[in-house]
Amino acid sequence: MTESVKGPASYFPSIEKKYGRPIEEWLELVRSSPLTKHMELVTWLKTEHGMGHGHANAVVAHTLAAGK
Repeated sequence: MTESVKGPASYFPSIEKKYGRPIEEWLELVRSSPLTKHMELVTWLKTEHGMGHGHANAVVAHTLAAGK
């Protein structure tokens, strides 16, 4: 039996569908940003890329947890 995805990664399929980019592109955008603080990055994704708060938070949380 397959275990369901939990945490920030559970948002990835809906992020790809809603914003039309593969999740790896979003993760790379965050990794390449000069910003380093969680909420700065969330705000940046929201204002510059039109991402909703929950989706932006999930992308940033996953990226930072993996060691930006």
